[in-house]
Amino acid sequence: MVTAVVGANWGDEGKGKITDTLADQADVVVRFQGGANAGHTIKNQYGKFALHTVPSGAFHQNIMNIMGAGVAFDIDKFMNEIEEITSKGVPMPQIMISNRAQVMMPYHVLLDSLEEARLAGKAFGSTKSGIAPFYSDKYAKIGWQLHEFFQDDDVLMEKINRIADIKDAILVNLYHTDKIDREGLLDWIKTRREKVKPFIGDVSLYLFNAINEGKNVLLEGQLGTMKDPDNGIYPMVTSSSPLAAYGAVSCGIAPWAIQKIVVVSKAYSSAVGAGEFVSEIFGDEAELLRNHGGDGGEYGATTGRPRRVGWYDCVASKFGCRVQGCTDVAFTVVDDLGYLDEIPVCVGYEVDGKIIKDFPVTTVLPKCKPVYKVFPGWKCDISGIKKYEDLPEKCRDYIEFIEQEIGFPITIVSNGPAREDIIYRESKLSK
Repeated sequence: MVTAVVGANWGDEGKGKITDTLADQADVVVRFQGGANAGHTIKNQYGKFALHTVPSGAFHQNIMNIMGAGVAFDIDKFMNEIEEITSKGVPMPQIMISNRAQVMMPYHVLLDSLEEARLAGKAFGSTKSGIAPFYSDKYAKIGWQLHEFFQDDDVLMEKINRIADIKDAILVNLYHTDKIDREGLLDWIKTRREKVKPFIGDVSLYLFNAINEGKNVLLEGQLGTMKDPDNGIYPMVTSSSPLAAYGAVSCGIAPWAIQKIVVVSKAYSSAVGAGEFVSEIFGDEAELLRNHGGDGGEYGATTGRPRRVGWYDCVASKFGCRVQGCTDVAFTVVDDLGYLDEIPVCVGYEVDGKIIKDFPVTTVLPKCKPVYKVFPGWKCDISGIKKYEDLPEKCRDYIEFIEQEIGFPITIVSNGPAREDIIYRESKLSK
């Protein structure tokens, strides 16, 4: 059985914790898209970790951790992450990287930083990890699949020259900086290929056999529906699809193999980077929520920058779940709302005097004003509770209202950052 864990919203929903928890029943965990531009925060018996490249199953010694062909594979960050987790007592995980995965090159990171600086106040809010230039090259057919690194020097140099001719024109004439060091780039390729050689494999074949053998495969997505380049808040999106369906493409498996799609949605909203965010709040109210939220506050796992925060958005979440093909909702960080006397929930958008409940296209979003329904807070700490019926009634009312409003079953409730802080519930919508 293949299960996907993906985000309903703007990312940072708590997917890493849910993946780490569900990995107890998995044989394989796969990162299927994105790169080191976003992180999954995990807290377990080894400590607290922010993973940016390594799959979240890395803390389970019996699990094969895979990076699919759709990822933006940053070799240096991958190697540094392996060193970091093993230095803290985590046994060396089993890892396989697709031989078709494409490699983040040094000039991708450089071009990303230069472009954000050039755009200044109109920047996309990039983490400057090279993601947009990487995926641009991939679809322009001048990217580097990992297996290409293992060619003779003259073949590698021919491709380096072909790419550098293009990049140098941009670097010199648009950004007024130095050209690519072509011999240096060849040395970079030869050094890195030796480091990752032991991890490379045929992911599609491995997963085909694993599925036929009845093994449980967990697909781990990055970011959320709102950051999808086709269905999200374009152009303020990421450059690869965070939808569960793309997991089949990246892994080279049949789409019907994905039988369960767990869509993670946070009990309030947050976002990093630019883009429309209808239920966003500001000032002291936002600062209070930000500092109560997450595990140590709502700050980016990759950048450390403060996340934008807001109240739960049923319009965006319903859309996010629908587009993902949701079978189960994991509702996270409910425990962070215990300080509030009242909790607003966005149940609709007002646009030109009309109220809509279906998420519109990006050009309409600036006109949207949130329509709120306010719930009484439960005013207590709910961490440590293991049974859904033991949650305060007002907390259950909040969860059940949102479930009815978005129309997808909330079967997992997370009430703390640790792996054991999880509540499973039977949803009436599941029946």
